[in-house]
Amino acid sequence: MPASNTASDPAPTPAPTSEPTRHARGSRGYRRVNLALFAAGFSTFAMLYATQTLLPELSARFDLDPATASLSVSVTTGALALAVIPVSMVSERWGRSRVMTVSVFAAALLGVLAAFAPDFATLVVLRAVQGVALAGLPATAMAYLAEEVDRPSLGAAMGLYVAGNSIGGMGGRLVTGLASDLGGWRVALVAVGLLALGSAIAFRVLLPASRNFTPSTMSAARLTGVLRSHLADPVLRRLYLLGMIFMAAFGTVYNYLGYRLLAEPFALPQTVVGAIFVIYLAGTFSSAASGRLVGRLGHRVTLWTAAAITATGALLTLPDNLALVVVGLIVLTAGFFAGHSAASSAVGLRAREGRAQASALYLAAYYLGASVGGPVGGVAFHGQGWTGAVLLVLVLMAAAGVVATGLSGRPAKTPSPAPARVRRPHAHARSTV
Repeated sequence: MPASNTASDPAPTPAPTSEPTRHARGSRGYRRVNLALFAAGFSTFAMLYATQTLLPELSARFDLDPATASLSVSVTTGALALAVIPVSMVSERWGRSRVMTVSVFAAALLGVLAAFAPDFATLVVLRAVQGVALAGLPATAMAYLAEEVDRPSLGAAMGLYVAGNSIGGMGGRLVTGLASDLGGWRVALVAVGLLALGSAIAFRVLLPASRNFTPSTMSAARLTGVLRSHLADPVLRRLYLLGMIFMAAFGTVYNYLGYRLLAEPFALPQTVVGAIFVIYLAGTFSSAASGRLVGRLGHRVTLWTAAAITATGALLTLPDNLALVVVGLIVLTAGFFAGHSAASSAVGLRAREGRAQASALYLAAYYLGASVGGPVGGVAFHGQGWTGAVLLVLVLMAAAGVVATGLSGRPAKTPSPAPARVRRPHAHARSTV
């Protein structure tokens, strides 16, 4: 098999002087990297939230309350959150592309297998194992891009990868909504699993071999020390908590909105409810706007603004008016993605050392927010209806505003590197985010 079609990570060998070691924009290798990571991101996030649209049907089929049915989503995001740091460490030794390849194929096969679960408990177990498998992509994809793509082209490559994530999350929900209308939840999961398997094959065929991967010698003790240093930083702790809070609010709305829209007075078909997730595209624009707002006003004001927008969107969904519900969802989605973008970017500015581990901790907190927010939101929705779900979102956004007060009020600036002869203490080398 030609080396360019191999997704393994052999020991790096010197490249010929006529061939660049990193993929640049416009090159064949760069296009293949982008297509491969787009396919992997699409399949990963289509599978991660595959059962979210199906929650009302799972409740009816297995006689479950909304909070219990939501476990089919929350165990997957929770398992991913717990696995992302260990898997990232495995990739340091075993190779990025090997880990990603195993991840996307194992997750796709588990997704198909979940469709044949004889009962809800088995479905939950399979979805939890699938969450561990899915951790391989978010744990390693950005490290692979940073190693294999040249710096001037890296931003565009990262952007396309993130686009694959968001389109996959949206596309998976659209597919399950349509397929469940045609044949029920089992057909829906098979459809998403087969779609993910096709994307995994495309990823494996397209991904170029690693040229710059070098196995890391970081020990478990060293990794533990880096993680502890991040968790000891009060600003990073606030940023991790903000990611968790925003995701808990977002997950509450999208987990239980289907129950409301399928019932009176809306009584929408499942296909239409699934199509509601096209609203995710609002996050693409708000994420970019959030970056500009951070540059002008700083992270604290941006996060306050994002929390206020998210809360406003939740309030707009209260009346039994479909147009207002749709507008409210657009506003809420824009606010959530703006907050997520601001918090995650601040992590990279704050952590001057061990940035990969700092980002992994943020991802873990972010997905734990989805895992915890699902059942808690289900309890609120089951007890007080949609009003209870909205009240929970308002409480969470108020908490986000309080947590954000500990961040700098000044616009974030990329810190200038210290002269080589100066050895600054780690604690003083941080940004003022």
